[in-house]
Amino acid sequence: MSIINNKPFTFDRVVRIGITILLIWGIIWLLGYLSDVLIPFAVALILAYFLNPLVRFLQKKVRLRNRVISVLISLILVAGLLVLASWIIIPMIIHEISHMGKLLAQLANDSNLSQQLAQYLPADIGAYIKDLISKEEVQKLFNTDSVGDLTNLAIKKVLPGIWSVFSGAISLIIGIFGMLIILLYLIFLLLDYDNISKNWVNLIPPDYRESILGVIHNFKFAMQNYFRAQALIASIVGVLFAIGFSIIGLPMAIVLGLFIGLLNMIPYLQIIAIVPAAFLALMYSLETGSNFWGMLGLVAIVFAVAQTIQDGFLTPKIMGKAMKLNAAIILLSLSIWGKLLGMLGLLIALPMTYLLYAYYKRLVIDKKEELDSKVT
Repeated sequence: MSIINNKPFTFDRVVRIGITILLIWGIIWLLGYLSDVLIPFAVALILAYFLNPLVRFLQKKVRLRNRVISVLISLILVAGLLVLASWIIIPMIIHEISHMGKLLAQLANDSNLSQQLAQYLPADIGAYIKDLISKEEVQKLFNTDSVGDLTNLAIKKVLPGIWSVFSGAISLIIGIFGMLIILLYLIFLLLDYDNISKNWVNLIPPDYRESILGVIHNFKFAMQNYFRAQALIASIVGVLFAIGFSIIGLPMAIVLGLFIGLLNMIPYLQIIAIVPAAFLALMYSLETGSNFWGMLGLVAIVFAVAQTIQDGFLTPKIMGKAMKLNAAIILLSLSIWGKLLGMLGLLIALPMTYLLYAYYKRLVIDKKEELDSKVT
C-alpha cells in the first residue's frame, strides 16, 4: 500500500508514475535549454521576493496606497543604498586588492620574506605558495587598479567565448541591456506581486487544489522564515567579520568578511574561510614583522566573537523556530541544481529544495503520521 494515498501500485499507476518522471525530466531539460533566457527572469523574481515586503510596508505603514508609487520609491531607496554602499566600499576594496598585490610581489621577489615564510610552513608548501603567487594570472588579479579592469578580467575568465566576440563598448551596451531587462521584469513582478500571489490558485484544478495548497503553504513558511532570515543573518555576519578583520589590520579584511557573509547562506560553511584568513594573517606577519601566532590568535578571536553573536543572538532572534535544512543538504542541492541547469540552477536551488522538501513532508511524512494516528 502507498503511504501517500493508500492506492495499490497497479500497472496503470506505475505507467502514470513513469510518465510523470519523464515529464519532470523533460521540464528540467527545457529549463536547461532556455536557461540563458530565464536567468534574468529568475534574478528579477528573487529580487521581487525580497523587495515586496518593503513595498507592502510603504503601502500599509507609510500609507502610500498607490502601488506604482510604492514600487518606484522602493526601487529608488534600494538603488540609493547600493550606490552609497558602493561609493564607500568599492574604493576600500580596490585599495585592499592593490595592497595585497604589492605584498604578493614582495613575497615572490624578496628572498628574505621567503626565508621567513619557511619558518612557518613546510618547505614543499612554501615553495608551492611562492610558485603560485609568481604566476602572471595571480599578479594581474591583485594588481588591478580599477573596478572596470577587475570586472573585465573576471568576465574574460568566466565567459571567454563571449568575450572573444564582444568587447569594449559593445560588451558595455550588452551589459546595460541585460540590466534593463532585469529591471523591467522586476518592476512588472512587483506591480502585480500581490495579484499573482492571490489569483494563481485559480489555475489549479479543483481536485488537486487542497494538496497543492498544503505543499505551497509549507513552502512559503520555509522561504519566509528561513531563506529571508538566513540572508539577513548572512549579511550581518559578513559586516561583523569585515569590521573585526579591519580592526586587527588583516589584509583584504572587507573582501574576506563579505565573502564569509556569502558563505553563511549555507550554515557553518564559513568555517572553510579559516584557511584564507590564516594565509592573510601570515602575509600580515611577514609584512610587519609581527608574530604570526599572535595574529592568528586575533583572527581566531574574530571568528569566535562573530560566531558567538550569530549563534547566541542573531539566529535565535531572527531565525526563531523556522524550518531548517541540514547544511549538507543545502550544499548538495546547490551542487545538483548547478550541475543540471548551470547558473539558473544555482539561482533556483534553494527555493526548489524547499519546495521538494515541503512536498515530501506534506504528502509522505504528514500523511504517514495521520495514518499511524488512525491505527492507534
